Amino acid sequence: MLDWLPPNVSTYGGEIDFFFHVIYYITAVVFFLVAGAMIVFLIKYRYKEGRRATYTHGNTTLEIVWTTATFVAMLILALVSKPLWGRIKQHTPMTQSMVTVQVTAKQFNWEVLYPGPDGEFDTAADSTAGTLDDYQVDNDVHVPVNTVVRVILKSKDVIHSFFVPQARLKQDAVPGHTISAWFEITQPGKYEIPCAELCGFGHSGMLGQLYVHTPEEYEAWKNEKWPPAPVAAADSTNIEAPQQ
Repeated sequence: MLDWLPPNVSTYGGEIDFFFHVIYYITAVVFFLVAGAMIVFLIKYRYKEGRRATYTHGNTTLEIVWTTATFVAMLILALVSKPLWGRIKQHTPMTQSMVTVQVTAKQFNWEVLYPGPDGEFDTAADSTAGTLDDYQVDNDVHVPVNTVVRVILKSKDVIHSFFVPQARLKQDAVPGHTISAWFEITQPGKYEIPCAELCGFGHSGMLGQLYVHTPEEYEAWKNEKWPPAPVAAADSTNIEAPQQ
């Protein structure tokens, strides 16, 4: 089967690809039927000398049939795909090995925040100095392979879209909202994280990288970065809006 999609490395990517192809082939069949009918009508009813135009109301039965068929096809697709949508968008698998990162979008990069050694965000490494033990880096996301990764998405300015094509994940980051997404990658490697929402003049340069490591490589990366350099505690005037 001809497929121009990027390689799938996500646990739920195969199901998404299946529905993509189903919708694609349904659309292709409808396109060729409509285009074929147009060509037939252009030839059959082309201009001929002396032939008068015929005015017709149309065919009510035919109109009801194609409207009903379209409605039924869309309804079936919605009902069949609803369980998959629920598993991906409304439920995050909870596992002991789950990794959580917070990604805050802004013009024009991704601020990636990892929780400190205690696994919690916004906890103090030094209460007297008012510093946090979180680790922040721009644009680079490091995760272990075959592990559920929960991404907490925020935005500082406009709507951005966190997009990992190979993971079949695309989720908007909306100002004033905290949005949760997740993925699980099955192959180590380096994957791009472009912004898929036109967000301003620097949109084309808003590109991050997802590094998927083996468990050993991920632990080595953690040991190198953690305990990280403290992050200054946020001012109370800059607290993000609570999850909606």
